Amino acid sequence: MIGSLTGMVETVDASSALIEVGGVGYEVRMPSADLSRVHGGMETRVYTYLNVSQDAITLYGFLEPAAKRTFLQLLKVSGIGPKVALSLLSTLNPNQLAKAVADNDAAALAKAPGLGKKGAQKIILELKGSINLEDIESGAAAVTTAQPEDKGSLQVVEGLISLGWRQQDAEHAVRAACAANGIATPLAAEDVPRVLKLALNSLDRGI
Repeated sequence: MIGSLTGMVETVDASSALIEVGGVGYEVRMPSADLSRVHGGMETRVYTYLNVSQDAITLYGFLEPAAKRTFLQLLKVSGIGPKVALSLLSTLNPNQLAKAVADNDAAALAKAPGLGKKGAQKIILELKGSINLEDIESGAAAVTTAQPEDKGSLQVVEGLISLGWRQQDAEHAVRAACAANGIATPLAAEDVPRVLKLALNSLDRGI
């Protein structure tokens, strides 16, 4: 079992990152929030889960151990597979998800594409009491301290959304613009206008 990977990010797209470790490139499917924090050329560590099915062998990865633990707990729920679990963690972070379960907030969980209200209610029924909110909150705080928020990229994404683009498309365009032009993240304030223009051009071209 591949429990984690540490290596260089080669490319990032809307659903996965290609991470090179020792000359081998691993395609890792990750939550959208995690993908927005990585870019080509950076060194990163991801905590992984290898899923083997009849159709495919898929590697899922997370920047935080808490997210991986939450993902594994979601897989224990009957009828919840890796795709839906990843969709949940792309919609809610581990802390928000744990709070939704604790508060019986099926509506918050049901916002995840591919889940639905019945699936959300099943998650609450089967996981309530098993997700430790305090542990997740303390883990999130530690990660926040170690990895500062990329306010510049968020500013660009918000600008693109205000122009009518979907959040997922906007985040992907920002990541792609930074990777293609060697722009480091967290994004410096002086790079915001340039990245906004580059991302907007790529969206207009349908890239």
